[in-house]
Amino acid sequence: MASSTALYWLAALLLLAAAAAPASAAEKETRLRVYWHDVVSGGPNATVAQVAQAPSSNASATGFGSVSVIDDPLTEGPSLTGSRLLGRAQGVYVSAGKDSLSLLMAMNFVFVDGAYNGSSIAIVGANPVNRAVREMAVAGGTGVFRFARGYCQLRTRWFDANTGDATVEYRVHLRHD
Repeated sequence: MASSTALYWLAALLLLAAAAAPASAAEKETRLRVYWHDVVSGGPNATVAQVAQAPSSNASATGFGSVSVIDDPLTEGPSLTGSRLLGRAQGVYVSAGKDSLSLLMAMNFVFVDGAYNGSSIAIVGANPVNRAVREMAVAGGTGVFRFARGYCQLRTRWFDANTGDATVEYRVHLRHD
């Protein structure tokens, strides 16, 4: 009886140790900072296209119900024209806040230069725009970032209320293979 109890506790300890161990001994942690440039103002340089809206979107202070597709530049520094292009943010955002400006965002950061060229990360979540710091989830990745998971912290660095153009700093914290 004593030996079966000891075996039970040994098995339980082994299961707990296995559950507490990291998924992969080769798992990496990466931190990135990129600047996302949303160019809403019309013309050939616009990186945002509104593709749908609810009948009440124009009357709403938040644009509630509007859907936009993006192909925004991601740069190394805050200047759109003076910083190196690292990639593109490609995806959609939906004005999902009826009473406050909040976007539901789903996008890929597709890297086109540097150490992460050809890799991407998938970002999804709520973006309550009026908060100084927001957070969204990293739900996956490709290439160097295969099996990525983590989060982004967003800070608006510049916003033009007349055009809707914005520059947002993304601090990305990842774990990946």
